[in-house]
Amino acid sequence: MNFMFSKSQTMLQKSARDFLVKECKTMAKETENTDKGYGDKLWDQMAELGWMGIGIPEEYSGLDGNFLELMVLIEQMGKIQLPGPFIQSALSGFTVNKFGSDIQKKTFLPEMVDGKLIITTALIKPSYEQIEPVKDDAKEENGCYILSGTRLFVPFANTADMFIYFADTEKGNTCFIISTNAPGVEQTPLDSMGTDKLFEVALENVKVSTKNILGKEGSGKEISGYVNNLGAISYSAYLLGTIDAILDMTNNYAKTRKQFKRTIGSFQVIAHQLADMALSVEQVRYLTYFASWKVAEKVECAKEISMAKARASDAARDVSLFGVKIHGGIGIIDEYEMELYFRNAKAHELAFGDADYHREIIADNIKI
Repeated sequence: MNFMFSKSQTMLQKSARDFLVKECKTMAKETENTDKGYGDKLWDQMAELGWMGIGIPEEYSGLDGNFLELMVLIEQMGKIQLPGPFIQSALSGFTVNKFGSDIQKKTFLPEMVDGKLIITTALIKPSYEQIEPVKDDAKEENGCYILSGTRLFVPFANTADMFIYFADTEKGNTCFIISTNAPGVEQTPLDSMGTDKLFEVALENVKVSTKNILGKEGSGKEISGYVNNLGAISYSAYLLGTIDAILDMTNNYAKTRKQFKRTIGSFQVIAHQLADMALSVEQVRYLTYFASWKVAEKVECAKEISMAKARASDAARDVSLFGVKIHGGIGIIDEYEMELYFRNAKAHELAFGDADYHREIIADNIKI
């Protein structure tokens, strides 16, 4: 088997790494406490590089390519903790391209590729036992649906132009694309351990044209499954970049930090912890790119995606904790990178399902 990247993928990997290190090595910390959480200039630069067009057909101004190229790019973003709604926008672009009508593709995709339109995902319902949200409701009236409901942890809803939303109608679960500025849409910021900006989005009698239904009415379960699968493997790639960077910075620190007139990396306990970190990185790398290859080849891969995300979530927890422990006190000081990587690793560990959630999917697929 050939596990090597193609020439074009290798070029993308190098060019992305060089650009990100040069332009936004410290951006996550610099923008974390701003309202947007990322920089407009960087977003425009990424659009000029064509990154928003990966996997989108040329007829809609995209670069073609496939899902594997997108994962190569997202891994590099994870290495420097790139802030912003890139993953959500990329997922939405793939989803519109797969399920959208010709009119929807012509309307949304060129603007998304140009970076002028951002679509995020509003997927997570609150627990009705703990919270009293707006009641989930969908009524059809004169060619429109009137929607009410609440979704939690919507990434970058404050800067997105639209969001993907699923609601139960008379014909079954249905996917809608809704403007964030539509009357009746309210956003409430939520606290996050990581640098992503997360919001509660509440809909109260929001009117949505049937023209903004993505796919067929009643096909929401198929579309939400697609979105969740792509989201899980995308965050596996981001976490791969995260833990790989943690391994590098921790290994470099262990080679220079001295105790008892020896570098701490020369002590067996530290050396073995670094070895365990390296093992975790390579396990996540293999599982992530194997699943990504299957996605690109349009092969059934729900089990492989869940294997990748389960291992990536576990590794994010373990590797980031080893990183903090080996760094000691400075591992939790704002001036050092380690605390940022640790916080984001914990936050993204949960994105699109934690390890236990994906273990249930794996168990179902192997018929336990």
